[in-house]
Order: sequence, then structure tokens, then C-alpha cells
Amino acid sequence: MNHEDEYHDAMVSLLELIWGEGFMAPGGKGNIAKLLDGLDLRGKNLLDIGCGLGGPALVMAGDYGAHVTGIDLEAHLIEQASKRAVTQGLDNQTEFITVKAGPLNFNNQSFDVVLTSGALTQTADKSGLFAECYRVLRPGGTLTCYEWMKSPGEYSQAMLHFFEMEGLTYALETLPRFGELLAAAGFIDIRLEDASDWYRREARREYELLKGPMYTRMVELIGQKDGDHFVKDWRAMVAVCEAGELQQGYCRGTKTVS
Repeated sequence: MNHEDEYHDAMVSLLELIWGEGFMAPGGKGNIAKLLDGLDLRGKNLLDIGCGLGGPALVMAGDYGAHVTGIDLEAHLIEQASKRAVTQGLDNQTEFITVKAGPLNFNNQSFDVVLTSGALTQTADKSGLFAECYRVLRPGGTLTCYEWMKSPGEYSQAMLHFFEMEGLTYALETLPRFGELLAAAGFIDIRLEDASDWYRREARREYELLKGPMYTRMVELIGQKDGDHFVKDWRAMVAVCEAGELQQGYCRGTKTVS
């Protein structure tokens, strides 16, 4: 397994069970609507960074009329996203590409909108990626993000335990820090919104489902060992969400016209 390949089959199946087919971040279509609020995507070119299984990209193509390029580090996710596009008849509006970490392999001013939903959560060089987003956006274009974030200060033992349970490489920042990084990259009209209260409630609801009504179905999908692990994983996440350490937020910025 490559070091980038952190989303194993059991985790992918679990995330789809909780968050919906093709989705690897919470909120489903409602999250997409929040990310795209006020944006007209019809006929526009959109870059989805960290597209995963392609669920959000296919919604943006099918429901919003965008031409979507989805990129991800994990080839097995891209393969599934491409298959979903064909199945849904959206392969003429979407393209899914496996990429390596680093500069984006697109020309300057290639996209009207750049979107990420959870991708920056695991990206250490956020300033570099924001600079690349700015570069590939057309003048007046929009970067819109939903991300998992942190409270100020060092990680607690509870947070480190959650990271260990997840088995993912987290590189979290505070919501204000996201605003600073967007401004440093050149973005204007920056908007930040704390969504922690919303996901705090969602995380608790998801945990109750996993250990209760959803447990049998989860075990059927991924086996009891992995199922029991994810119940403990969600319990650890609920703890840091309810403590205010693991936070969620939306941020948006606009590329200058001149």
C-alpha cells in the first residue's frame, strides 16, 4: 500500500454507510449546497480537490450543470469515481484524475471554481495548496472549502487517541488560521463560518446509529472486528467534538479580477 492510500475498503464502506453513497465527508447534498451557496455553476469549470469516490462531483455535474474535474491521491478511489460517472451518464461532464501531492498539474486560470471538502484536513502545506488554487482560478473565481479544524493550542491526549483510532494523517489548523492563509495567497472577500455546533450534534447522532440501529448492517458490510473498531473510533471523535477540540468550518475566498 502506498503511503497515500489511507482509505482502505472497510473505511470507505463505513463512510458511505454513514454519509451516503459516494460521499466521504459529512452532510451529503446539504454540504454541497452550503459550499456552493450563491454560485452559478451551469457550464462552469470546477476543480474538486480530494474528490474521493466522486459523490459530490457527480452532484455538482448532474444537479448544478458544472463541468467537474476531480483529483485525488488514491487511484482506487478515482477508479470507483470514474465508474460511477459512467453508470450515472455523467462521464461527459466529469473527469477523474489520480495525482501526486504537490503543485497542481493544470494551466493558469483553468477553473471558475475550486472546491475542497475534507481534503485540506490531511494536507500539511496548506499555504502552498492555497497558492496553487489561486493560480488555477480565473480572475473573479471562487475557492470554497469545508474542512475539519482544531481549537487553539496543542493536541490533547484525547485528540491524539482519536488520530490513532482513525489511522489517518491529520494536519489541522484553526478557522482563523485558514483566513490568514487565504489572505496570504491573495484571496479577497474571505468568508469564514464555524460549523462545529452542527457536526457536534451529527457526530453524536452517527455514533448512536453505529452502536445501535446501524450496527448489524455495518458488521454485514465490513465484519465485526472492523465494525467494533469504528464504533470506538466514533466514540473518540464524539469526545473531542463535544470538548470543542475537533472543529468544523467553511471558508471561501475570491481571486482578484485584475
